[in-house]
Amino acid sequence: MVKGIDWKLLILLLLLLNVKMVVKVIAVIVLYFLRPDFKFGFTIKNPRLPLFYIIVILIASFNLIIRGLFTNLNYDLVFVTGISFWILSILAIHQVKLSIEKNDPSVIHRTLLVFFTVNIIFSIAMYALIVWETRSFNPFEYQGEFQKYFISTGDYIKGITFDTSTTNAVISTFGVFYFLSRKNIIYCLLCMLVLLLTGSNVTNILFCVALIYTFIFQSTKDQKSILVICGMMLVIFLAKVSPENKNYLSDTYDNYFKKDTTAVLKKLSADLSQTNTVVTEETIKQKIARGYLDSVNNLKQNNNKIIGNINPAFVSQTTGKPQIPEPNINKPPFQHKYITTQMQARLLQYINENRSDLPLSTSDTSLKHPGKMVAFEQSSHFLMQNSRKLLTGDGIGNFSSKLAFRSTAMDLNGGYPEKVAYISNDFKHNHFDLYLYYFSKTDNIHSLANMPNSVYDQLLTEYGLLGLVSFFIFYIWFFTKHYQYLTYGIPILLIMMGVFLIDYWFEQLSVVIVFEVLLLLNIKETKPSPITEQ
Repeated sequence: MVKGIDWKLLILLLLLLNVKMVVKVIAVIVLYFLRPDFKFGFTIKNPRLPLFYIIVILIASFNLIIRGLFTNLNYDLVFVTGISFWILSILAIHQVKLSIEKNDPSVIHRTLLVFFTVNIIFSIAMYALIVWETRSFNPFEYQGEFQKYFISTGDYIKGITFDTSTTNAVISTFGVFYFLSRKNIIYCLLCMLVLLLTGSNVTNILFCVALIYTFIFQSTKDQKSILVICGMMLVIFLAKVSPENKNYLSDTYDNYFKKDTTAVLKKLSADLSQTNTVVTEETIKQKIARGYLDSVNNLKQNNNKIIGNINPAFVSQTTGKPQIPEPNINKPPFQHKYITTQMQARLLQYINENRSDLPLSTSDTSLKHPGKMVAFEQSSHFLMQNSRKLLTGDGIGNFSSKLAFRSTAMDLNGGYPEKVAYISNDFKHNHFDLYLYYFSKTDNIHSLANMPNSVYDQLLTEYGLLGLVSFFIFYIWFFTKHYQYLTYGIPILLIMMGVFLIDYWFEQLSVVIVFEVLLLLNIKETKPSPITEQ
């Protein structure tokens, strides 16, 4: 399997996807030392690489000069750091394109097979270590150690990247459809297994969307059978292995989208009307109270059925003989321990020191929508109130990006020198305030749904309409204009469009690279003319 592979591409994938930024930089330096090529091919007509990367750099530079941001030395460091992310993205996709141009597709396929194999091995090994530690074959139901694992088990399945489990989930989802198209059933199911182990509900939803599309429009009879098996694996996982994930999705939906109480009152009124009772506010209250008292009475009657004075916990339900009781999972050692972490302590301290600038996190307001929806509302409101920033945005690192969080020097997205910390007022009053609202509280509300992170939001607020439009025209269209030749590329593209909604992926330098490898490869192996001919 390791014969006839592109070692340069494999090194790029294994190292660039690592969570540590220093490892990413080393990977790029090593690649350009081994293959020193700087012919990027950024032309107006038939560009070799997406012009989007150049456009966002130009927009950021325009904002720096026109808005006079360069006068703030701390911001200058933020600007240089942000531009460095985009340059690294260009250097990475250039090496990817070189590998695909210089090798036969079969070589790239073997390279990807090795990459996915390594990721699968690491993922399963991580799960095995958790099983060994908990002595439970299903850690998703293990409630010991204050529920260290339990529903959060998937968070520890990070794969070869050692990044978030969401990163591993997205890569594995790509693998499912890539290997399905390649008719490699074993690897398709192994990638599905890793996807399930990560326990990523958002990625599972995106997987279902791509599955439905592929099943209806782009699969043979045999492939449909495999998709059905993958769907059944997901159902079994949510029903038997980790029902808490299913409950979490249900609870999240109920919390933000549950029916209005007026609908319940209307139903009660209809029930009373059928009994020829005069419907008044008092009769509705009486019906609610009666239902509650009936429930309490039924519970007491069931408890009175217990014969004798022996505690039922010490009596076997089958033999009637005394037995040693099982540990009570409702006791503290088996329940999640809500503690204030060092990170939360720092956030709370910041809130106390900046109360006048943080109207949301200092209030008792209960948000009606998930944080991500609120973040888009903040962005829309900000741009409407600041129309002069609508076209080119607020500037790199000034509103919504991993860089904006990083430059706070609060260790939110990697280390940043405290003496040159930078927090834009626009970021502080909007997305940072929203982040503090959720993440200074108990971790039961720490989720992707409540994070403001999104590529779309980042481009709209920091690069304006020009940045967002250029993303669709000069990045997404760069790949989709070959749609008639794409096979596994289409479901992967659908997934990626959803993935861009949940984090700042261009700054992550991870799943975007895998996406670009798969799409460029799919175009080359199916398009009749060379890939460089646009």
